Amino acid sequence: MAGPKTAKAGHVLAKGLGIKVQYRDPLGAGSDPVTRGESTFSTGTADTYVEPEPTTAEWIGEHFPTWRQVGHYFYSLFPFLQWITKYNAQWFFGDLVAGITVGAVVVPQGMAYAKLAELPVEYGLYSSFMGVLIYWFFATSKDITIGPVAVMSTLVGEIVLRAQKEHPDIPGHVVASALAIIGGAVVCFIGLIRCGWIVDFIPLTAISAFMTGSAINIAAGQVPTMLGEGKFNTKASTYMVIINTFKFLPTCKLDAAMGLTALAMLYVIRSACTYAAKKHPQRAKLYFFISTMRTVFVILFYTMISAAVNLHRKNDPAFSLLGHVPRGFQHAGKPVVTTEIIKIFANDIPATVIVLLIEHIAISKSFGRVNNYTIDPSQELVAIGVTNLLGPFLGAYPATGSFSRTAIKSKAGVRTPLAGLITAVVVLLAIYALPALFFYIPQASLSGVIIHAVGDLVTPPNTVYQFWRVSPLEAIIFFIGVIVTIFSSIENGIYTTICVSVAVLLFRVVKAQGHFLGRVKIHSVVGDHLLDPDGKYGTLGGNPRAQDTDTAYRNVFLPTDHRDGSNPMVEPEQPHPGIFIYRFTEGFNYPNANHYTDYLVDTIFRTTRRTNLQSYPRPGDRPWNDPGPRRGKQEVDRSDLPTLKAVILDFSSVNNVDVTSIQNLIDVRNQLDMYAAPDPVQWHFAHINNRWTKRALASAGFGYPTPVQDTGFRRWKPIFSVAEIGGNSSAAAAADLINQQHDKHSELKHEDVESGVVRHSHTTERESHGAEGSSDGSHDGDELRRELTTSKAYHHGRKVALVQGINRPLFHIDLTSALQSAIANSEELEAYKKGLTEE
Repeated sequence: MAGPKTAKAGHVLAKGLGIKVQYRDPLGAGSDPVTRGESTFSTGTADTYVEPEPTTAEWIGEHFPTWRQVGHYFYSLFPFLQWITKYNAQWFFGDLVAGITVGAVVVPQGMAYAKLAELPVEYGLYSSFMGVLIYWFFATSKDITIGPVAVMSTLVGEIVLRAQKEHPDIPGHVVASALAIIGGAVVCFIGLIRCGWIVDFIPLTAISAFMTGSAINIAAGQVPTMLGEGKFNTKASTYMVIINTFKFLPTCKLDAAMGLTALAMLYVIRSACTYAAKKHPQRAKLYFFISTMRTVFVILFYTMISAAVNLHRKNDPAFSLLGHVPRGFQHAGKPVVTTEIIKIFANDIPATVIVLLIEHIAISKSFGRVNNYTIDPSQELVAIGVTNLLGPFLGAYPATGSFSRTAIKSKAGVRTPLAGLITAVVVLLAIYALPALFFYIPQASLSGVIIHAVGDLVTPPNTVYQFWRVSPLEAIIFFIGVIVTIFSSIENGIYTTICVSVAVLLFRVVKAQGHFLGRVKIHSVVGDHLLDPDGKYGTLGGNPRAQDTDTAYRNVFLPTDHRDGSNPMVEPEQPHPGIFIYRFTEGFNYPNANHYTDYLVDTIFRTTRRTNLQSYPRPGDRPWNDPGPRRGKQEVDRSDLPTLKAVILDFSSVNNVDVTSIQNLIDVRNQLDMYAAPDPVQWHFAHINNRWTKRALASAGFGYPTPVQDTGFRRWKPIFSVAEIGGNSSAAAAADLINQQHDKHSELKHEDVESGVVRHSHTTERESHGAEGSSDGSHDGDELRRELTTSKAYHHGRKVALVQGINRPLFHIDLTSALQSAIANSEELEAYKKGLTEE
């Protein structure tokens, strides 16, 4: 908090610059505290609470880390430090089984995905090795397996083909490694600055559309290789690939036998294991491991067939083979990243980053929820980024989390991220011990493996139907994304779904529709008995007088248009003639401020009348936008409509406001002031959840009554909400219970009155809430003190305190207290006007 000297210096500087520090506080710091309901209210009766406004220093403290937080940040970059010292043999056994299982799957998949990336198969092994080796240092998920994935490999393949065409002197693996460096750097930076929340802007429907469209694209591109068809462009749009696949069917070779049967065998094994697990649940784990190893088994089976057929036909094989795979890390070295290489894929960097982000985060969050732990999205981005930054030094290309391998790892019983280290050992053995065997792997069988793997990425029809049930518009976005991917490209499908989703979000925010609320008296019923707040039963339809007491019913506030689905037969009643309760539904900021307030003002103008029916005695006095009836016609009689008394705004959905929305409220307040002149318009606020929102509203003159020019104040009595300190089980509560037996009426009064009455009609510059003008301030002050002294509400040993600040009496804890205050002011105003008339 600033010291007196600092504050004085600040005021001197503000005066020199012409800044009005108290420009919205007409009373000033030296005004009578009772006038604003301060201090005197609770002297000797309740603990006074004056809510302090948040300061700039507080804002800086909230948004800038302490040294302790800085230290925790660096510690959080290596999550393995939290559990590595507690590693035990039981964890190791689970990690060993899961690591070996995933290693057996990642080897054939890595080689297959390298073909998608238009790179030699060893680069898929390098990427697989580096992904599982590095990830566990930075992991917050025990299930994720980082390595080559189908979608990322397809994007890399398109970039490599384009590079070979435009820059034939640059090897494809050099371009792929440079892309990994740049993409990894971007992702790592996002993670280091802890902006992992950016992924939340990509909705589930966009992810599902991207995955489904990509899976169809990849599968369609692998069918020609699986069938051994003649050469045509398999990187064209999906629909063209499908058309050409049918055109080239007569060119199929023996590869079709190796590919189609391999694909069929993969599905048969999986279906058989699923069926057997249901029939014999006690052996479900065994069948799971058999199903998991189906890829390894199929590859080994067809490799043996290929070796037997082509053992003496290496130069003229009967069908396409994988070919020579070098042993070890033959391409390890410093990656080459130059301006010329970056220009090749500069336009593809956004798509690359998005693919690296969304698949990994979506998978890790999903498996975290399934297995009862929480991931840190920002830290996961650091893990992906570091993996892709270091991987190219061994020849790796971009890698991210894999859905299929993650599911296998989770079901295999993985216990910690250290299982990745065991998987790395398996891949390392494959790189050094099995290259000779890899030579005979049929290309068609690998394509069958790819098609089988990406088949799980297609969103099933039942899920799409659930999208439709939850949000038809988002289901349409899903189909848009899939169609664009099929008829254009994966990148365009990604951009389309994200852009359309963001556009829908902005549209919902901008076109947010507020609700006018009405009051409904409700009873809690158990069976055919009423339930009072003490949990006691009453009789439904019994004593009507008992049912009308405060203990028999409570007030709730429902939208008058029943858009919340409430029963249309239950008609919410207008709280009070001329009093409107308006609820914001989507926050209150610059995009939707005008839409909210336009609807508010339009409804008020339509359902009320001007206070002064003679506002326009001559036609020339009318404004151009309200010219009145045609010549010779009478103006519509609106004398039966109420005048505007108060506006109550429900801020329960508003977390923060901005300059635009506050200025909009000020403009509407001035507009309604002129409409209701010479009467005041009260502005009450309920459920404000943020201190900065209160400060913003208070700076605009809301929160407390302010005077009208040329008029003074009349004493007003605000309604406050208080709570007993110590709870229901406190000694004070017990003593109060005894006293209540002698005096059943010792309840907190809610009949106090706030607001003022305007004596003059000049309201053009009024800031907020009518203010009462009276010269009898001292008399009212004495009356207030007498009420406090003689009130039984705070006696009998009860200790109570204000729930909210006494300095902002028009900021209410709930709608009930706001409505009570508004009605009390309205009735006081009518009584005052009646008194003036009688005089």
